[in-house]
Amino acid sequence: MICIETKRLLLRNVKEKDAETIFDYRNNEICAKFQRGQTKDFEGIRQLIEKRKNDEISLENPFFIAVCKKESDQMVGEIVVMPNDGTISIGYTFHYRQHRKGFAFESLSALTNLLRQKYPTWDFISFTHPDNIPSMALLKKLGYKDMGYIPHLDSQVFGKWTTLETEKEIAQAVKPR
Repeated sequence: MICIETKRLLLRNVKEKDAETIFDYRNNEICAKFQRGQTKDFEGIRQLIEKRKNDEISLENPFFIAVCKKESDQMVGEIVVMPNDGTISIGYTFHYRQHRKGFAFESLSALTNLLRQKYPTWDFISFTHPDNIPSMALLKKLGYKDMGYIPHLDSQVFGKWTTLETEKEIAQAVKPR
């Protein structure tokens, strides 16, 4: 069971009642233009929730986190954590009506700090579309450094607490944009 509290937010397992909110922001142009590979149809979202509703924080499998306002349990966004071979990759989408309120920074700060405490030797990375200026600014504010553009992913890669080995590996994939 996932349960992380911040001053204003609750990071928890996704619930069936979140389907309409996820459907709304995943199908809104503001959120969707920088997302790849996300399920957008309502039935697919319901299936995703059913599959992910009991996720746990673990290095064994990816996990899905609903970010909600603490006082109302209203979902404001999602975070997906994908651990793989010593690297934790974090992706996120926040509801277009909740942008610029600090929810992404607050939730990602709490989550990355918790994960770093639990898994201190793991690297942290995040990929974002190179035109997603707000996301890149958020990652920098969170202490991630811009490691460059990876053409085959059409993404800027950002790293935090990365090892020299990971940095060399990423440097080999990075090309000027």
